[in-house]
Formats: sequence, C-alpha cells, structure tokens
Amino acid sequence: MKNSERYSKIINWFQKNMTFAQSELHYKNPYELLVAVILSAQCTDIRVNMVTPGFFKKYPTSKLLAKANSEDVFQLIRSISYPNSKTRHITAMAQMLENDFGGTVPENVNDLQKLPGVGIKTANVVASIVYGKPVIAVDTHVFRVAHRTGLADELDKTPEKVGKRLEKNIPEKLRAISHHWLILHGRYVCTARSPHCCDCGISKYCKYFENSLKK
Repeated sequence: MKNSERYSKIINWFQKNMTFAQSELHYKNPYELLVAVILSAQCTDIRVNMVTPGFFKKYPTSKLLAKANSEDVFQLIRSISYPNSKTRHITAMAQMLENDFGGTVPENVNDLQKLPGVGIKTANVVASIVYGKPVIAVDTHVFRVAHRTGLADELDKTPEKVGKRLEKNIPEKLRAISHHWLILHGRYVCTARSPHCCDCGISKYCKYFENSLKK
C-alpha cells in the first residue's frame, strides 16, 4: 500500500468513527491546561485529573502560583511522577508567564517553549488545543501508533521527525484532532505490550498487522 493511500484510509476511518476526540485532561482555561500538560509528563491523565482540582482550588491563576511556596506546591502534586522537578517547573513557568507574557499563555509554539517545563510536545498540545494551531504533538502513544501503522518510517527516529512526517501528510484542518485520534488509539487499542489488532478498525491499513499475517 502506498503511503498516501495509507494516510487517506486511516484518516477517513477516524473521521467516520471518532468524530469527537479531545484531551482527557480536565481544565477550564489555557493556564490550567498548561499546568496539567506539564504535570502529565510520564504520568497518566487519570492521576493528573485526581490532583488538579485541589491544586487549582489553591492556585486558580498563574499570578498566585508565581508567588507560591515550593513546599506547598510539592505537597499538592507529590502523588504525581517526578514531583520535585515538576514543582520547580510549574512555579518557574508561572513566574515567567507573569513577568514576560502578562499572565497570558502565548499561542506561538516558540514562545511557549521558552517557559520552564515546556518542550515541543507540551507546546504543540497547548497550541493545538487552545489556539487551533495546525501542529501535532508526539507523545509515546502517537510515536508508537505512527510507527506501527506505517504512518512514520524507520528513518523517523525522534518525536520531532515523526511530528514533521505527520504534519506533512495530514491536512492542516485535521492536525489538531489527529493528535487526539492517535493518542486515544494508542491508549486503548494499539497498546504498547499487547495491541488489540482484532478490535482495531484500521488494522487492514496497518503495516504492523500486515506483517503479522505473514509470520
């Protein structure tokens, strides 16, 4: 199957079968999403969603978080992975957000990456969800699904290269939702250890499934 055909068929399937796809992180505004995404690094959305209600009750704005005591922040997020570094990241992020951006979460990906704790993945998540930017954030789920299906190839060895490959082949208007399609597919169907190929709607277009039939 040609690469262009694989993309077309997989995108068409998702458009028909996953018309509503969005982040599973709970948030009410750009600031809350930014904090939640930073906290979600190497941690489940479920765990983050358990922590953020109490956190945002105490720190509902970046202005309050910027003035927060590090120990107080740590105690609120201690059940999340890497709480020490994430405490430093989110407090420093809030301080820069207030000092350099007037408390407004920037929409430019490059500006977002200036914030402590914000890499390209986090920046793309926020930019695509909040501002509808035509970028695709590549986390472990997207990286895995892209390689297994054949949407990415063996030369795409980094998340950045996978992201560029996906953005090159997915229409701009579909990039934001494609991020969620691939994440949710990887989280619940194309799982890391035992992919549920028999229950997968795109298996007929998937290189991994195709190769498994030849064994």
